[in-house]
Amino acid sequence: MALFLVALTGGIASGKTTVGRMLVDKGAFLVESDALARKVVEKGSEAYREIVEHFGESILDPQENIDRAKLGAVVFNDPSEREFLNRVTHPRILQLMASEIERIRVETGDRAIVVLDIPLLVEAGVAGAFDFTLVVDASPETQEERLVRDRGLSREDARARIASQASREERLRVADFVVRNEGSLVDLEREVERAWEAILGAWKQKG
Repeated sequence: MALFLVALTGGIASGKTTVGRMLVDKGAFLVESDALARKVVEKGSEAYREIVEHFGESILDPQENIDRAKLGAVVFNDPSEREFLNRVTHPRILQLMASEIERIRVETGDRAIVVLDIPLLVEAGVAGAFDFTLVVDASPETQEERLVRDRGLSREDARARIASQASREERLRVADFVVRNEGSLVDLEREVERAWEAILGAWKQKG
């Protein structure tokens, strides 16, 4: 059986991180695009220089690292600035992701399920590039509540973050399987169990 690539996506505060960890517990390898996104903008990198040149030093913290909160406040309220940031970072993130996949391929002898946590899968236009697409779904109302409660955002900021991403309908359209995350952790574990069975079935079919 060959390497099987699962794209894991969902809107902000949908629960992707928790689902990713649960899939690791079941035996999957996880590649988190957020970790890669931090790496590509490290101080001194080419992306870092392009971003600071464009946005100015006001987005830096006292150590001159990019302050993600400050940068986020700019790009989430301006689609053209968000587009610029994505243009600078997305190709580099995908390049690092390809390197991680190759590392796992060598490590496992080409026999593994690799879950790639890609929040902006639809926005990046790469939805069809994987063997299986798993969408973690929560209503916009639930997303908003979680952003306010867990991350301390104002309702206005929470709605802006949600609105800046692909719509719920756009994500569901690309899904091979949907994990609903509106209930308890136990409910989510049941959903992930069903998702894992679907992934294993698709992997076997691929051969």
